Amino acid sequence: MSGTANRAAKGAAAGAAAILVTSFLWGTTGTAATFAPGAGPLAIGAAALGIGGLLQAAIAVPALRSERGRLRANAGLVAVGALAVAIYPLAFYSSMHLGGVAIGTVVSLASAPLASGLLERLLERRALSRWWMLAAFLGIAGSALLCTSRAGEASASVPGTIASIGLGLVAGITYAVYSWIVHRLMQQGVGRAASMGAVFGAGGALLVPVLAVTGAPLVASPSSFMVAAYMALIPMFAGYFLFGFGLARVRPSTATTLTLAEPAVAAVLAVLVVGERLSVLGWAGLSVIGAALVVLALAPATVEAESHAALVPSAVRA
Repeated sequence: MSGTANRAAKGAAAGAAAILVTSFLWGTTGTAATFAPGAGPLAIGAAALGIGGLLQAAIAVPALRSERGRLRANAGLVAVGALAVAIYPLAFYSSMHLGGVAIGTVVSLASAPLASGLLERLLERRALSRWWMLAAFLGIAGSALLCTSRAGEASASVPGTIASIGLGLVAGITYAVYSWIVHRLMQQGVGRAASMGAVFGAGGALLVPVLAVTGAPLVASPSSFMVAAYMALIPMFAGYFLFGFGLARVRPSTATTLTLAEPAVAAVLAVLVVGERLSVLGWAGLSVIGAALVVLALAPATVEAESHAALVPSAVRA
C-alpha cells in the first residue's frame, strides 16, 4: 500500500472510530430524556440541538469569518442543511415520546442509511458497493427485529406506534440530508469547522423560538435543567464535533450506517435504566446490527475507493 493510500486508510479508520463514539453518546439521549418527564419532546429536541448547534457556531467563529466567501457561494446548501437540522430533533424526540425509546431511536436511525445511500446515488451518481448494501440490509433487518419485539406489548398504542414510525422516518431523512450537505460543503473546499458551524449554528438559531415557547419545564426543576444541559453539551455539542471529524474522513453513507450502533446502545440503556423490556427477538436484532457494523468496518462503502485527494484536504482544514 502506498504512503498516500495508507494515510487515507488511517484517516478513514479514525473517522469511523469518531462516529462510533458519537453513536454511543447519541444513544444515551433517549434515556436521558426520561429524567425530565415534565418536558415535552419539542422542548427536549429544541434544547439539545438548538443550544448544541449554537455552541458549534460559537467555537467556529474564526473559521466562519475566514470561509464566509465559500459559505455565501453555497448559501443554498447551508439553508437546506439548517432546515434539516431544525426538523430532525423535533421529529426524533417526538417519535421516541410516542413509541418509546427503543422503537423511536431504531426507526429514526435505521432509515438514515437508506436515505443517505439514495442521496449519493441520485445526486452524485455514485454506485454503492455490495458490501455497503449488505451492511445496510443487516442493520435495517436488525432494527426491524427490535421494532417487532416491541410491537406486541400490551401497552403499545397502534396509532401512537404508527405516528412514531412516521416521525422516525422524517428524522432519518433529515439526518441523512444534513450529513450529506456537511460532507458536500467540505468537498467544495469549506473547512470542517466552518461547515459544521454554519449548518448547525443556523439550524440551532431556527430552534430558538421553539425552545422559547416550549422550554419552561426544562428550568422548572434542577433535574430537568441538568438533563437539558447534558443533552446540549455532551451528545449534541461534543457528539457533533466528533461527527464532523468523522464526516471529513468517511462518506455520509458510511457515517449513517455506522450510527446504526446508536439504536443498539439506546435499546440496551432503555432496558437497563428505563426498565423497558426486550425479548429474545430484540436481542437477536441487536446481534444483527452488530454484524452490520463488522461488515462495514471490514469492507469498502463504494465501488471505487475514495481518493486521497477527496478526503485529506477537507480533513486537515480547521
